[in-house]
Amino acid sequence: MDPIRHTATAYLINGVPTYLNSGEFHYFRVPKADWRRRMRLFKEAGGNVLATYVPWLLHEPEEGQFVWGETADHLDLDGFLQAALAEGLYVIARPGPYQYSELVYDGLPGWLCENYPALRAHNRQGKSFRTSSVSYVHPLFWEKVRRWFDRVCPILAKHTVTNGGPIAFTQIDNEMGGVHEWHGGLDYNAEAMGFGRPDGRFPRWLHARHREIAVLNAHYGTRYTSFAEVEPPPACGSGVTAIRRNQDYFHFYLGTIAEYARFLADQFRVHGIDTPIVHNSGNPGMNAYFLETAAELGETFVLGSDHYYNLGQNWSQNHPTPQYAAQSLISLEELRLMGFPPTVFELPGGSCSNWPPILPSDALACYLTNLAFGMRGHNYYIFTGGPNPPGAGTTSDLYDYDAGIGPAGEIRPLYAAQKEFGQILAAHPWLPTAFRQCDFRLALDLEYSRTDHYWPAGGDLNPSPKHAWDLLRVGPLTTALCAGLSPEMVRLDALPPPTEAMPLLVIAAASMAAGKQQALVQFLKAGGKALILPVLPWLDEALRPCTILADFLRAPPTVPVPKSYLRPTVGGVVNIRGEVTALWEKLPPGAEPGGVEEHSGRPIAWSLKTAGGGEVVMLSFKWVHSMREHERMLKALLMRLGCRPVIQGSNPNVWATLWTAGDKRLLFLLNLFTDRQETKVRLTLADGRTIPAGSHAVAPVTVSVVEIP
Repeated sequence: MDPIRHTATAYLINGVPTYLNSGEFHYFRVPKADWRRRMRLFKEAGGNVLATYVPWLLHEPEEGQFVWGETADHLDLDGFLQAALAEGLYVIARPGPYQYSELVYDGLPGWLCENYPALRAHNRQGKSFRTSSVSYVHPLFWEKVRRWFDRVCPILAKHTVTNGGPIAFTQIDNEMGGVHEWHGGLDYNAEAMGFGRPDGRFPRWLHARHREIAVLNAHYGTRYTSFAEVEPPPACGSGVTAIRRNQDYFHFYLGTIAEYARFLADQFRVHGIDTPIVHNSGNPGMNAYFLETAAELGETFVLGSDHYYNLGQNWSQNHPTPQYAAQSLISLEELRLMGFPPTVFELPGGSCSNWPPILPSDALACYLTNLAFGMRGHNYYIFTGGPNPPGAGTTSDLYDYDAGIGPAGEIRPLYAAQKEFGQILAAHPWLPTAFRQCDFRLALDLEYSRTDHYWPAGGDLNPSPKHAWDLLRVGPLTTALCAGLSPEMVRLDALPPPTEAMPLLVIAAASMAAGKQQALVQFLKAGGKALILPVLPWLDEALRPCTILADFLRAPPTVPVPKSYLRPTVGGVVNIRGEVTALWEKLPPGAEPGGVEEHSGRPIAWSLKTAGGGEVVMLSFKWVHSMREHERMLKALLMRLGCRPVIQGSNPNVWATLWTAGDKRLLFLLNLFTDRQETKVRLTLADGRTIPAGSHAVAPVTVSVVEIP
């Protein structure tokens, strides 16, 4: 078998762009006698990769006592890898240390969690918050992990692709950060973080960040005499210094995840595992947590995300919804912009809760929604299950997961949905080389997605970056999709050169890094066109005064917005539902009015030609998409800046994407509502031609795939 390479947009097998169709298959839960039959069923559904955890708690049930296949068939890792090779399937090996997988202690050995309480993660008060939530960089944990890897890694190394085996990827840990964030917060273990020690991790990080203690004191409003004296920050407050302190600690914490990832990756390499290293973000909101890890591990690292839509009654929806689709689009674009082929390493292949159910038609809609928005590889979690080893499961003694292949090997209706998805992939092998036709660009500030941990919901410094990040999805992105627009996302810290018909939409907050403000200025000076809302930032990333963008635009002062009823009118659209964020005292020199608050007559939107042939539209308004007026407003503003819609659909409830590769075109029509929807579509192709794409009736919670000649 040949190694699997990757670019930022695709996986390559023998140099050929190939969709990565993976399924989770736990050798320790599936009867050994049925391994190969279920593997063949997976191949029949289009699968080319298997993924499996290698659970530490099962292979070292007592400290120093390791158990493999010689004494227990269900622990025959070596035999499983041989079977995968015989069936021509690649493998993603996931040796932890963490697995989760509804295993006790999240897959760590019970003796480790119970007998060594010192290595547990701690809250701000120095108390451990959970038995199996370990401090990632605690030296005792590393000592125990080394011994586990000393035993398991040589087995995996023997079966890598370069050694004639099936292992194409090896995963470090699982959903890093989750065992802390979901169960108590960040980790403040004093021993691991080195509080109070000049050589401790946290003091050393602070020294690298601030260089001089006087600089830190000015930043924090404190009077420390050394970095070793600096204590963990108190609970999040609304003041500038509190935000700065918590911002620093969160960035430090993400650095410890990167350090932990480096430690694990180095252990793989020491033992001869030469595959690319992968990891799965616990959910789309955590993708940007791994910017530091990606920088640390470099080109051999691949990050994917988990995209569940229903894992139980407390989930926000029970089937794929437009909200799920919008979040998936952001997540997949984030991964691409971070340099990875957009991959969902846990795509629902069932649920750990039997109710509400995972229905086959819902699952297929989920798979096609992700494909429509750029997914280039997935791993069904899970493809098939079986009995938990005695005492190992937390949900029940049967790890059923309502998977497509049941625990007794029975074929369920979900398998047919997965097989249909595989047939769609097989019928369009060119998709991994295709591009999504887009008509405007939407800037992502990845730091905004990380601010939940250090920027409070209230306070005077609003709209906060967290508000701006949430607004992106529920406001302009959803409005754009309902209006038939097709956004391409770009990183605010790496803006591409401007193009004539691709205006840039920027959602700004009170703070924006000085470098990103400067990047926007350079974009406009180079002839770029941008719609900016709902404010112009007045602070930098450290919450210091910074008005680089506003100064370039010669933006005048604003006046307070009255609390009385307002009537916003923008782009000829009257009385739009939403929130006016500023009223302008006057327009910048040379600006033209674009919208007003009718009662006061004051501007809330204006446009300005900039030096270098650029143009900006400033809109002091934010909204949660709910009205047709939102669609008309956004479309009018973007078309003023040169946007030429690729897709013209008659029904805003049917979202559409168009993928093109050479003379091949594929249109996806998403109806994620529970009644049939009809739409009539016209397309503007890359060469400028407009062609009819037919009238379509799309069934409830269905994604139709239409070939366009």
